Amino acid sequence: EKNRGYEKQGSNRGEENSQVLLGNLYHSIENCKKCSLYKLRNNLVFGAGNPDAELMLIGEAPGREEDLQGKPFVGAAGRLLTEALGRVGLSRADVYIANILKCRPPGNRNPQPEEIEICFPYLERQIEIIKPKLICTMGNFASQLLLKTSQGITHIRGKIQSYKESTSVIPIFHPAACIYKPGWERDFLEDLRMVRDELKKRNNSKNDLVV
Repeated sequence: EKNRGYEKQGSNRGEENSQVLLGNLYHSIENCKKCSLYKLRNNLVFGAGNPDAELMLIGEAPGREEDLQGKPFVGAAGRLLTEALGRVGLSRADVYIANILKCRPPGNRNPQPEEIEICFPYLERQIEIIKPKLICTMGNFASQLLLKTSQGITHIRGKIQSYKESTSVIPIFHPAACIYKPGWERDFLEDLRMVRDELKKRNNSKNDLVV
């Protein structure tokens, strides 16, 4: 059965509520026809992972495999991402992964401005429901959109920036880019280690406050 991105995957406090809210959001957009991408899709790719994740990973759009399976990051880039997370001590089971667009652009072309404008509110609602401590924006599109900047990923990667309330954004390379530019994989891992360390630091600070 497909992971619709809101199945319960843990027992963290508040997760069940997040699970229900994500389910409601999914059902509200599963038949979306606001742009022409719906005509070509096999499946809407909503998102997947822990509904109460402290870390959220955001890419730009589904590819061929994602469209076929209805899940984000299940192709070659997804396999690289899963392996990289494991190498730094993180797990896909603990994070939530989504894209800006929920439908695959034809030929894996770049998202168009009107498509982003239509789909972005859905992503914003996902962020609002999940309330992650950290968001990793993967690649140019997600990073520029959330941070409202025109700077490219090579200039802003690895720099922690505030987003909303207690959530921060760390731009990193898109795993697909590491396939075509293998030299970037070391930087990709370096950024993920920084993300891991930042999460630990925030959790330690929270524990200190409790004590």
